[in-house]
Amino acid sequence: MTRYKKWLIGSLVISAVSIALVTGLTFNSETVEALRRIKLEYILAAAILHISSYFIWGLRTRALCKALRYRISVLKMTEIVISSTFLAGITPSSAGGELLRVHGLSRNKIPIGKATAIVVGERLLDAIFIFSCLPFALYILGDILSNYEFDAALLTANVLVFVLLVFFIYGIWKPEKVKYVTHRLTSKIAPFFGKKTDAAVSHLMEQIDREIDHFHDSIRVFFTEGKRGLFWGIACTFIFWTVEFSILVLILTGLSQTPSILTAFAAQVLLAVIMVIPATPGASGIAELGAASIFSIFVDSSILGITVLAWRTLTYHMNLLIGGLMSLKVIKDMDIIKKMIGDTAEPQHNT
Repeated sequence: MTRYKKWLIGSLVISAVSIALVTGLTFNSETVEALRRIKLEYILAAAILHISSYFIWGLRTRALCKALRYRISVLKMTEIVISSTFLAGITPSSAGGELLRVHGLSRNKIPIGKATAIVVGERLLDAIFIFSCLPFALYILGDILSNYEFDAALLTANVLVFVLLVFFIYGIWKPEKVKYVTHRLTSKIAPFFGKKTDAAVSHLMEQIDREIDHFHDSIRVFFTEGKRGLFWGIACTFIFWTVEFSILVLILTGLSQTPSILTAFAAQVLLAVIMVIPATPGASGIAELGAASIFSIFVDSSILGITVLAWRTLTYHMNLLIGGLMSLKVIKDMDIIKKMIGDTAEPQHNT
C-alpha cells in the first residue's frame, strides 16, 4: 500500500509540475480573455464523453469474454474496468491496471490464463488500431518529425512495442517454449529460497503450465469459434478511441477554436505511441510535455497550457478520481461478502 501511495504522489507531482510549466510559459493576456469566453457546456460534454468510454470499454471486454463462453453483466464488467483505471494511472505503461482486470475477471470464475488472454487481447487490439493509424497520422503531421527529440521518442516506442509483439506472437505459436523458459527461470531462482520450497515450486509450476495452456487455448478460440466476439471487440475498440480522441476536439471548441478533426486525431495517435514508453507512473510528464509539443502545431500558444490542463484532467485525473472511488467500493463489497461468508460459516448453537 505504501508503494502505491508513493506512485500516486509521484505521478500527481510530476503531472502538476509539467502542467504548471507549460501553462506558465504560455500564459498571457489572451489566455485570460479565452478563459472569460470559455463555453463550459463543451467541457462538460467532453467529460460525459470520457465517462461513456468506460461503458464502451466494458462492452469490449464483455464481447471478448463471451467469445470464450463466459458471460458477465455489462455493469459488472464496467465496474472492473473503472476500478482498474486507478492502478493503471499510477503504474508505468498502465501495467497495474491490466493485472487488476485479470484479477477482477478471475474473481468472476474465469481461469487466470483465459482472463490474461482477454486482457492481453484488449491491449493487442489497441496496439493494432493505434499502429494502423500511425502512417496516416505521420502523413497528416509530416513536418513534426523534424524535431530530433520527438523522432527519438517515437522510434523508441515503436521498437519497444514491436519487440513485445514479436515475443507475444512467438509465445502463442510455441507455448512449450514459454513453459521451458519459465521452468528454467524458476529453477535458477528457487535455490535462493531454500530446499523447503521444492514442493511449493513444483506445485507453482504445475499451475503456471495449466494457465499457459488456458491462455494458448483462449487465443485459438478467438480466431476460430470466437470470431464473432473478436469482431465486436474490434468494433468497440474503434468506437472507444474515436470517443477518446473527440474529447480534445470538444475542449478546443469550448475554447473558441475551430480545430481540424483529422489533425486533432492524428496528434493524439502520435501521443498515444509516445505514452507507451514506461518511463513514469501513468506517463506523467511524458503526456503533458508531449501533448504541449504536438498540440502546439495547431493550437494557439495563448491557450496551449489550459488545453493541456483540460485534456489531462479529463483523460487522466478523472480516471484517478472515479477509478479510486470505484476501487474503494470494490474493496468494501469484498469485505461485506467475506463477513457474510464468515457469519454463515459460524456454527449454530441451540438454546
